[in-house]
Amino acid sequence: MSRTILVTGASSGIGRATAEHFLSEGWTVGLLARRADALKEVATGHENAVVLAADVTHPDAVEAAFDAFVAKAGRLDVLFNNAGMFGVAAPIDEVPVDIWLQVVNVNLTGMFLCARQAFKHMRAADPQGGRIINNGSISAHVPRDGSVCYTSTKHAITGMTRTLSLDGRAFNIACGQIDIGNAETDMVRVTNERRKREGHNPDPVMDVRNVAEGVMYMATRPLEANVQFMTVMATTMPYIGRG
Repeated sequence: MSRTILVTGASSGIGRATAEHFLSEGWTVGLLARRADALKEVATGHENAVVLAADVTHPDAVEAAFDAFVAKAGRLDVLFNNAGMFGVAAPIDEVPVDIWLQVVNVNLTGMFLCARQAFKHMRAADPQGGRIINNGSISAHVPRDGSVCYTSTKHAITGMTRTLSLDGRAFNIACGQIDIGNAETDMVRVTNERRKREGHNPDPVMDVRNVAEGVMYMATRPLEANVQFMTVMATTMPYIGRG
């Protein structure tokens, strides 16, 4: 039986690149995102792909998607808890409250709902256990300007990762976090275009395959070992310090 992973936000960007990498390595991959048409495109040519169209902010839809995947695949070995959004780039007094709530709902509540279902299935599995990999960000450590929604949620994800790591010990469930900056995705391209319009230098980027390979490394550790935190970033990102 092939190993299994469910990837949220699998229709584009980091999620899609990671899902495609695991599919190419023979894993059974659950593709979860809102757009069924985009997921079917990712799944084309892969009998080991399971399309799971669902909104991560809807508890019933998330539960149904995880139940369907486990029913089809037999078990859930790994969750790549990836789905997220940036919101608007602005000082806090210019951020509409509805945008704040939307980002929190996707980036925090959505990741909570997916981790909750993964934990439930891994705890009930025989043999018991599995791995949850949360997509953090270097914004979970140092923010960029005008990112109060995104940065707040990514700091929260670090707290979730640490708590799940503790709570999972009794059930052989490991939890780690990958912090990324910046994979060249459509979202990052939009951000860099905005930065250029505002007179700032665009952030350096790296091929998104570096992230997919990092997730693969984390996912393939034996459960006796855990990559607690991994940072994968463009070498010249303004993250380490003054340069």
